[in-house]
Amino acid sequence: MSKDETTPKLRQLGSTGPKSFPIALGCMGMSGMYGPSDESEAIATIHEAIERGVNVIDTGDFYGMGHNEMLIGRALAGRRDRVLLSVKFGALRGPDNSWGGVDARPVAVKNFLAYSLKRLGTDHIDIYRPARLDPQVPIEDTIGAIAELIQKGYVRYAGLSEVGVDTIRRAAKVSPISDLQIEYALISRKPEAQIFPVLNELGISATLYGVLSRGLLSGSQPNPKQGDYRAYLPRFSEQNRAQNQSVVDSINAFASARGMTAAQVAIGWVLAKQPGFIATIGARKRSQLTDALRAVERPLSQAEVAELEKLVPENAIAGTRYDATAMAHLDSEK
Repeated sequence: MSKDETTPKLRQLGSTGPKSFPIALGCMGMSGMYGPSDESEAIATIHEAIERGVNVIDTGDFYGMGHNEMLIGRALAGRRDRVLLSVKFGALRGPDNSWGGVDARPVAVKNFLAYSLKRLGTDHIDIYRPARLDPQVPIEDTIGAIAELIQKGYVRYAGLSEVGVDTIRRAAKVSPISDLQIEYALISRKPEAQIFPVLNELGISATLYGVLSRGLLSGSQPNPKQGDYRAYLPRFSEQNRAQNQSVVDSINAFASARGMTAAQVAIGWVLAKQPGFIATIGARKRSQLTDALRAVERPLSQAEVAELEKLVPENAIAGTRYDATAMAHLDSEK
């Protein structure tokens, strides 16, 4: 078999955007959000991902209050030209790790970018996006500021995150949008109804995060004593545990019958279901990365996709993906 036959086909990030490996590496978990993380292993995982062809590295300037960007900056020394840096901005943090809302004013956009460039040790960000919609700032103003930064060479492409169809349409009138970052998984399919059709209409791609539902589908359980924020998410709550574990058990059985892991099945479902989009995985270790990448090597057939969806209906899981307060602020849920 030739190299061309074994190399995964790259996917286009929007009609005017760059090309990406089918899987992107999300780095949030490398900076404490899921509990302690080994920095040397995290950097080794980023290096391994690049060597395996992964070229989109995703972060947020508020992950670890800047720690994640500094970690990535160290990891990309001598490798910057091999990756596309996707950065979210706008979330406000307090010294006690609290969340203070979103600031997406044009002056804030430029300020956030200046710090990101410094922490990442680079002269440009490839894809820059507000992490959430700022209800106090028209999306036209925020995207307009990014468009200005693109003209000046500090940013290459504008992106969006967790916004709904009206916001997507308004943003696209200001600047070409490469992709929307939004949660999507076997048990989180809501974007299929309205959001994905609009993306396809406008020539916008998507980088889909939460494909493992923050480890729920792969059997991971949070440890609240180690600062794992997942302990506060409804799908990991004690009251929903029994029902959700039965779903995980079904996926495990489906995977085992095919010589796969549950993680590979969950990722494979996303890749097969949305062949034009990118699946973002939050591997913190090389072993997790290797497991995830096998999903590209062993794609699911359409028959397997249908069988899996019959086994795990859309409403099979108990609990929302965020708590009620966070869900109420998501433009993508409106």
